[in-house]
Amino acid sequence: MTDRHTVQPNKQQLLNRLKRIEGQVRGVHQMIEDDRYCVDVLNQVAAVQSAMNKVAVSLTEDHTRHCVRQAIQEGNGEESIEELMNVMKKLID
Repeated sequence: MTDRHTVQPNKQQLLNRLKRIEGQVRGVHQMIEDDRYCVDVLNQVAAVQSAMNKVAVSLTEDHTRHCVRQAIQEGNGEESIEELMNVMKKLID
């Protein structure tokens, strides 16, 4: 993990989405505590995964449009692209 910082252009939108996801995860926890039907719980898990994927796509898009673009303009494009591809591999595993 690097110690670089960036200003997220859609920060509040991402934070709002993550708060909703937190609520969904708490809901899944409660469903398991309440011995809810497995398929219902799995459907909620799928919804959480989908929501997290949307966060990842949004962050990837912002990173590509800002950080990668800037790195390319500064002559550090290969390093930035490699970094992005490594994280993309983690996301799809």
